[in-house]
Amino acid sequence: MTIADALYQGKTQIAPISDSAGADAQRLLCAVLGCERAWLLAHRDQHLTPDQRTAYEAWVARAAMGEPLPYILGRQAFYDRDFWVTPAVLIPRPETELLLEQALAYAGGCPLMVADIGTGSGALAVTFAALQPQTRVYATDISPDALAVARANATQHHADITFFEGDLAQPLLDHAVHCDLIMANLPYIAAAEVPTLQVSHYEPLLALDGGADGLVLVRRLLAQLPTVMNDAALILLEIGAGQGQATLAIAQHAFPAWDVTLLPDYAGHDRIIRILKIGAV
Repeated sequence: MTIADALYQGKTQIAPISDSAGADAQRLLCAVLGCERAWLLAHRDQHLTPDQRTAYEAWVARAAMGEPLPYILGRQAFYDRDFWVTPAVLIPRPETELLLEQALAYAGGCPLMVADIGTGSGALAVTFAALQPQTRVYATDISPDALAVARANATQHHADITFFEGDLAQPLLDHAVHCDLIMANLPYIAAAEVPTLQVSHYEPLLALDGGADGLVLVRRLLAQLPTVMNDAALILLEIGAGQGQATLAIAQHAFPAWDVTLLPDYAGHDRIIRILKIGAV
């Protein structure tokens, strides 16, 4: 089997469940061969070894069943680096990079106290800590398996983070940690909707299910945060498309004296709730 044959076969098998079957086949074969895409396309007549063909066909079969490529490969790109991922964590999404960009702009090189609530793979906390090494970064998650992945990613990217296992911001309260910046990408899908989504077949329900209206965890977190925040502070929450007005109302009730705004993503969908203490820069 040549590289050209393998790419055609992979694209054909994956096409029924993917709009990017060609790119998916290339990504899988690049991982098998340990090469870049440009090399792959320049050597289409090269033959695969039997071991390479076996590994590639096994991965294509998994992808054709709908398993996300990041779980097959164990890696996912986020912002400016790659992260380990397993089925214990949600796959980092490009939409979450908007939250990170807001956090980085606010930090601006200052020595802040920062926490990532529900860190999952650690993509937010690790990237932030790596790019803002002068900050003190904490990360919490209720899942010990997720924290194991996050710790591995922190080690990989030389990010200095203190990890706490526990529910939302409760570990910060328990350890008397006060923050200048809170980041949170919590589960925000309504419970009844979760089983209808393809992502629920592979990604952890703990990272998807946001309760009856998708905002149960947001309410609980915002109720905890007033005693966690420092005098000058910012809270950034990722939300689902269409949850903007409901989450604005929740945030304004929890922080009546703060400036609460809704930020859309680049597609124009509701995406970030920004809660800034009046007078904070």
